[in-house]
Amino acid sequence: MPRQPDPQLEQRILDAACRLWAQGGEKSLTMRGVAHAAGTTTPTVYERYHDREDILSAVRMRTRLELFGALKRTGSLDQACECYLEFALKHPHAYEMLFDDFAQPPSLHEPWPSFNLLRQRLTERLGGRPRRHTRLMLSLWSLMHGTAMLLIRGGVSGPLRTQMFYSCMDALEAVVAHSARTKGKACSGPRWPAGLILGEEEDSKVGASKPGSRRNSAVRNTRELRRERSSAARSRP
Repeated sequence: MPRQPDPQLEQRILDAACRLWAQGGEKSLTMRGVAHAAGTTTPTVYERYHDREDILSAVRMRTRLELFGALKRTGSLDQACECYLEFALKHPHAYEMLFDDFAQPPSLHEPWPSFNLLRQRLTERLGGRPRRHTRLMLSLWSLMHGTAMLLIRGGVSGPLRTQMFYSCMDALEAVVAHSARTKGKACSGPRWPAGLILGEEEDSKVGASKPGSRRNSAVRNTRELRRERSSAARSRP
């Protein structure tokens, strides 16, 4: 009797890749290692994922969705910020990988659900439209991310860890409260450029794009990869 295809194989491969990354970070994630952890062969892994970068992209997307799922269960901006920090400290390897080259394709053009949720919570508190608060949200995220990375890479523990965590929370509240008082008018440097767009998938950009640029190529590659995966999923028995 011919061997039946495993409909859960791709999911099992991704689960294995996520486990390996969570345990050991970048050095632990190899195509052979993923195959062994998933109970399959290396050629089979290559059939589902073109290369290691393809798996990394899938792991990054999974981590983003898990972070978003945690944040979605909160009820306010301060709860969401606290949850964000807790997630980063609980999943340090996965969190670090989320923001490697975050402003470059393809990561720039992937969904940023957590950034958008936090920006929406900020909008609910301050009023207006979400895009109006992108600069402020970037400030808050920079504070959270900087604190998370100091705690993770600094090996901080005990009372200092607690104090740094809540010092960040105090700073976040102070920034938001100041923005509320000044109605967002007190800011330094140039105005936010209309062409600087974050968290909006294929519309995201950090600079002017020219035909054939890396950004446009990344968008086309992302679309093509999505189509290939959708087509492959439909054709599988």
